[in-house]
Amino acid sequence: MSYEPPTPPATLPTEIINTLNETSPEQLQDVATYAEALVEHKEREARLGKSADQEGVEERPDDLPDDVPAKATITIKEINDNRYYYWQWRDGDKIRSQYKSPVNPDE
Repeated sequence: MSYEPPTPPATLPTEIINTLNETSPEQLQDVATYAEALVEHKEREARLGKSADQEGVEERPDDLPDDVPAKATITIKEINDNRYYYWQWRDGDKIRSQYKSPVNPDE
């Protein structure tokens, strides 16, 4: 690992770079975790927006629980270095999730 500080992306605003440079390692870990979750959320929102624009309704998957709507999608969440599948769907202004199964690393 280099002893030189990393070069920030040119697309980041100076205010964010300055704030990150003044942040403790523990807080940077929290920022990284939050940023990854936020990316996943925004990508999911974009996918949900695209799927809402598509015409036609897909058939209900066989493994979809009764209390999960047909519009639900599967996402992967990492918790304590373990990966799990979750059903996720929009319910008004909220995103709901329900556990599905662990991710099989052999897939």
